[in-house]
Amino acid sequence: MEKPSNLLLKLSRRLFENLDIQEKFIQALINPQPFPPCILWCQKRPDIPPFAVEIPMNWQPQFVDRLHWGQKPGKHPLHNQGNFYCLDFSSVFAATTLLAIPQSVHLFFDMCAAPGGKSIFAWKALQPDLLISNEVIGKRLGMLISNLKRCQIQPSFVANRDSSIFAEAIPLSSDLVLVDAPCTGQSLLAKCETAPGCFHPTNINKCANRQKRIIANSAQIVAPQGYLAYMTCTYSPEENEEVCAWFLQRFPQFQPIQVSHLQDYQSHLTEMPCYRLFPQDRLGAGAFTVLFKNTEEGEPKEVDEDIYHQLGFRQIS
Repeated sequence: MEKPSNLLLKLSRRLFENLDIQEKFIQALINPQPFPPCILWCQKRPDIPPFAVEIPMNWQPQFVDRLHWGQKPGKHPLHNQGNFYCLDFSSVFAATTLLAIPQSVHLFFDMCAAPGGKSIFAWKALQPDLLISNEVIGKRLGMLISNLKRCQIQPSFVANRDSSIFAEAIPLSSDLVLVDAPCTGQSLLAKCETAPGCFHPTNINKCANRQKRIIANSAQIVAPQGYLAYMTCTYSPEENEEVCAWFLQRFPQFQPIQVSHLQDYQSHLTEMPCYRLFPQDRLGAGAFTVLFKNTEEGEPKEVDEDIYHQLGFRQIS
């Protein structure tokens, strides 16, 4: 049996007081077990189900199916036809915070969008009038465009810019901004993947500083009475609760929103309403998610179409 690193042991002690839970968390990372596949139906689900599905969770959207273990939905013809998108169930968990938004969404902006799963979820769940998916890393852009095209996500645009550009060019414009923040990716270990240096303090602090910069820039494009969703696929408090605490200190006009259907997953590390899924729960590799509302009064700022051209937006068709 593989021995956990000292850094993993330290993290487990910070996350959990209970020794048994610490051990289950560690084992989920050093001896990972496969999770059932999961799909998001972009088009109408067939009358005759093509897959055997697990009993849905009470927070699981109707357009998501968690499949029985061993099925390979990515090889099914309906996948290539764009009828559904394959994603980790942890991503579904994180994105369900969007279901707590009570109003219609005109403009949805996904700041860190590749490979596109959260954008597709928001398009299906909220039916925004316009969806913008941004990805700053150029080599990931092709995958994002391919998935949006295959799943027929329209009307949508794709961009390839740093978050600071949007803070300056389209302030107070978006009803909903999603930041699925780049992180140390500690949950990759629970999926039998690698994440070199994911527990090292230097790497964690580097990611946390980048997350703070992105969420600060993203907050500036949230319209009055609009929403900002922040989520990661990592466990370190520095990248999750501590980023949120830092954010609220600097942007006091935002307030975290209670998401009632996730109340059983409330983070025990803070009183702020934010939610965590851990790998030992056996639902997915893990996620952190929180929804903020911009409490300022006012109307969204209209974005001139010329700005889209200046920023190099590409329409998906």
